[in-house]
Amino acid sequence: MSWAHTLATGMRGILSHRLRSILTTLGILIGVSAVISTVGIGQASSESVEARINALGTNLLTITGGSSSSFGVRGGFASSETLTMNDVAGLADRYDAPDVAAVAPLVRASETLDSTSGSNWTTTVEGSTPAWLATNARSVATGSFFTEHDVQVHGQEVVIGSTTASELGVGVGDSVSVGSDAFQVIGILNTVGSQGLTNSDDMAVVPITTAQDELVGGNPDSVEEILLSATSADTVGSAYLEADQELMNTHGITDGTPDFTITSQSQLASTASSVTQTLTILLASIAAISLLVGGIGVMNIMLVSVTERTREIGLRKALGAAPRDLLRQFLVEATALSVAGGGLGVVVAFLVEWLVPKFTNGGVAIDITATPVVIAVGVSAAVGLLFGVYPAARAARLAPIDALRSE
Repeated sequence: MSWAHTLATGMRGILSHRLRSILTTLGILIGVSAVISTVGIGQASSESVEARINALGTNLLTITGGSSSSFGVRGGFASSETLTMNDVAGLADRYDAPDVAAVAPLVRASETLDSTSGSNWTTTVEGSTPAWLATNARSVATGSFFTEHDVQVHGQEVVIGSTTASELGVGVGDSVSVGSDAFQVIGILNTVGSQGLTNSDDMAVVPITTAQDELVGGNPDSVEEILLSATSADTVGSAYLEADQELMNTHGITDGTPDFTITSQSQLASTASSVTQTLTILLASIAAISLLVGGIGVMNIMLVSVTERTREIGLRKALGAAPRDLLRQFLVEATALSVAGGGLGVVVAFLVEWLVPKFTNGGVAIDITATPVVIAVGVSAAVGLLFGVYPAARAARLAPIDALRSE
C-alpha cells in the first residue's frame, strides 16, 4: 500500500467519527496552547522586570544595615540600625569615594495622608535629601523638589507620586496631613509605573530630618538605607569597593563580618530573572501535564477505533493487506489527530496573546516566539506517535480469521 493510499484511508477513518476526533484533539489543543502561553508570559514578565529595574539606573547601589540578634534569634538584613548620617557624610566625600556621584540616606514609614477635601490614602512616606532624585533616577513632573535648606530647617514640604496625587485629588500648593502634622505639596514626581508588586508612583518624599522627627521616631541619627549613584555604569564596581572600604573603616571592622550589605541593580536584575525563569518552568511543566493527558486520550480513542473496526481489519488482511500497512494507517490517524490539535493550540495561544492585554489593567503582555511554538507542535506530533504505537500494533497483530469472526 502506498503512502498516498495510507494517508487517504487514515483521513477517512478520522472523518467517519468527526465528534470523537474533535474531542480527541481538544486535549492536545489545551496542552499546546497552555504551554505556549505560559512560556510567553514568563518571557514577557522577565523582560518587563529587567526593564523596570534598569529604568532605575544601572549605576545604583543600595546599602542596608546588618541583622539584629535577640535571645539567640537573628533578624533579617536591615533589622539592626547600623547605618548613620556619619556614614552618609563619609560616602559623600569625593576624596574617599571619587566614583560615587550622589549619596542619599533613606528612612520610610507607612502613613495615611489626608487632604483638605476629606479624601485619604495610605502610602509609603520616605524621608531623604535632595540627592534622592539623582540616586533613584527620578525627576519632578510638576513643581519642585525640596532643597538642602528644607532639610536643615526640618521643613514641612512633601513631594508625592502621580498615583498618590490622583487618589488624594491634590496638586502643587495644596496641603496634606500626616497624622497631626501638615505638609505642603511642592512637587509631583514623574510617572515610572510599577516594579513587581511595588507601585513607584504611589509614594511621598519628605525631608529626612522631618521624617525622623515626626514619622519614624527612634535614633534621629540612624538611617534604614543609603542609596548611592556611581558616576557611570562603568564605575559601579569601583564605587562598590570604595563604599565597602569606607564603611568598614568607619564601623571599625577589620576582619569580621560586615554589619551592612551592599547590593547593585545588576544583582537585583539577576535575582528577578532567576525567579521568573523558575516560575516559567514550573508553569510550563504544569501545562505540559495536559499534553500527557491528551496523549492518553489519543491512545484511548485509537484503541476504541481498533475494537470497532476489527471486522474491517480482518477483511483487509484477508484481501492481502500487510501488518505494516495497518500499523502505518493507525499511526497516521493518531499523528494527524495530535498535529491537528497542536496546530489549533498555536492558534488559540496567539488569540490569548491578543486578548490578555485588553482585559488586564497591569499591562500584562505575552511574548510568543518561534521556539516554544515549534517545540510544542513537535511534542504534540511525538505524543501522537508515542501513544498511537500500541493501538496500531494491536491492529497489526490481529489474525484475519479471528477478526472476521468478531461481532
